[in-house]
Order: sequence, then C-alpha cells, then structure tokens
Amino acid sequence: MAKKDIDWGNIGFGYMKTDKRYVSNYKDGAWDSGAMISDDQITISECACVLQYAQTVFEGLKAYTTEDGRVVCFRPDLNAERMMDSAARLEMPQFPKERFIEAVVQTVRENIDYVPPYGSGATLYVRPFMFGSNAVIGVKPAEEYQFRVFCTPVGPYFKGGVKPITIRVCDFDRAAPHGTGHIKAGLNYAMSLHAIVDAHNKGFEENMYLDPATRTKVEETGGANFLFVTKDNKIVTPKSNSILPSITRRSLVSVAKDYLGLEVEEREVFFDEISDFVECGLCGTAAVISPVGCVNDHGREIKFANGCDEMGPIITKLRETLTGIQMGHIEAPEGWIKEIK
Repeated sequence: MAKKDIDWGNIGFGYMKTDKRYVSNYKDGAWDSGAMISDDQITISECACVLQYAQTVFEGLKAYTTEDGRVVCFRPDLNAERMMDSAARLEMPQFPKERFIEAVVQTVRENIDYVPPYGSGATLYVRPFMFGSNAVIGVKPAEEYQFRVFCTPVGPYFKGGVKPITIRVCDFDRAAPHGTGHIKAGLNYAMSLHAIVDAHNKGFEENMYLDPATRTKVEETGGANFLFVTKDNKIVTPKSNSILPSITRRSLVSVAKDYLGLEVEEREVFFDEISDFVECGLCGTAAVISPVGCVNDHGREIKFANGCDEMGPIITKLRETLTGIQMGHIEAPEGWIKEIK
C-alpha cells in the first residue's frame, strides 16, 4: 500500500479529512443498505432533532498497523454493542452489530493509506455516530436517523505524550444519578466542555468527577475511566451506574488478570482513600492508559508515590501488554483483533 505523505510522528489529536466515509439512513422503520461516499458534508433541516434535542450517540475505536504489516481494529464488536445500548437509551433505532462491524471494516479499508505505519506512534481513529435527522419541534424522538462512520489519523491524545499528568477534583457534575452517564451520548460530553476548558485554563489536563449524589466517590474524567493500583499491586477500578463501560478499561482488567496475574477489584472508590493508592491511570480508546501523577483537591495535592514523576511499574506493564496485543507483539485473546483484509 502507498501511504499518504503525512508527517506521522508529528500529527496531533485532531481531525484530518480522509477519502471515504460510510453512510446509512433510517426511514419508515428500516435502515437502507448503506454506502461509502466521498462527501464529508451533511445537510439536514434546521429543525433536525439532533440540533434541537441533542439526540445523538457515538463511538470511538482505532485501526493500527501491526509489526508484521497487517492493519487491524481492536474489539469493534464491543463498540457495536455499546452503541446499541446507547441508542436504546435515547429511543433511537439500533444499528445491527454485524453491519456496524462491516461498516467499520469498509471505512478503514477505503482509507487504508491513512493508517499510520508501525512505530510512528500514530493511529487511525474511527468514529461511528448516529443522529436524529428529521425535523422535530415537539420534544420527542426523531423518526429518521443517519448512521455514519469516518476516520482520521491521530497522534497522542495528551500533548506531552505518555507522561504523568495533573488533574483536579471538579466541582461540576458529569452525569446525573439514573441519567445517561453509562452511555456514549453527545449530551454527556457537552456537559463536560465548560469544565474541561476551565481546567485547562487553570493548568490542569483533566477533571476528576465525583458521584453527583454524595460527592464522596470517584467516578471518571470527561472521557476516560480511572484505574488505581494499591501498595500490594492490586488493581482497583471504580464501580458506578453513571460510569461509561470503557472497552479499554475492560480489556486492561483482562490483561491484569490473565497476562500479569494481578488481582482486580471493581468496587466503589471513595475519594478519601485515593491517597492510599500508589499509581493511577486514565484509560480509554484515545489515551489507551495515561498515568496520573497528581490530583489537586482545591489546592491540596495528592501525589501517587510510584507514578508522580514517571509512569509507575504496574501502569507501565498494563500499557505495554495491551499495546503489545494491539500491535501484534503479544498473542491476543480470541476475538480481540479484527483484521482488515
């Protein structure tokens, strides 16, 4: 394959238009057959449900070039299932799982020259999304929808690369109890925009959101799940009905148990116990797992002993093992890798 003439080692985490994208429309109770198109522009009514009432859900996954030159995606079946859950929660039609996977495969295949080469540090980010497209003025679900998949090559999510970051305890809430925090709805991310801009303006890379009901328990950041490490190398991940079920976090839990032989505990994590942990990481598709060196609680700094200045040993092993699976260095569990042929 002939790669595009791109400075792969210096691209940021941003949008770059690629050649093709997948589109399917839902009308009269059924999805059409779908097609790959070149046009990246969308034309909809000014009264489209997505514009009035934010009826939209999305996913994110990546395509990689492995060491032996194959192009693969990581666990797209779980993205398909999560989007189906998200759609059901927002009264949207579910896009079938097998069609979702095939749409992702087609989109990557049609943009294969944009998949960064092995060793570049870049990846191809794939964004499936769905929105209510017909005009709706009363508060109700749309009757027509569009499902699309586009992709864009990206560099590291955090500008400094894989270095410990400083985050703050946020005074805003990310999600409401019994709300939509557990699905990947656009409205959840709109809720976090002011908070992340404010955090950046004050010198922090991310926010730590606490549970909105009691503000005593750790939930997640605006776009990643937390993973903590105890002094005796146990992995602890927060459990809550408001947390998005991260595919990366679930994969890291499997890696910890099955590859590294570590004990893993998913439970409520109270904020006043985080000073007892020695490492902390943020895990998600974009960042994989990024180390947190310090949590700033309204001026009081809580530093993680084994990960304050550089990535701690357990977070390092987790990251290296998962990326090794994704890049083909390490044999993957059955069904984790989808090769693009």
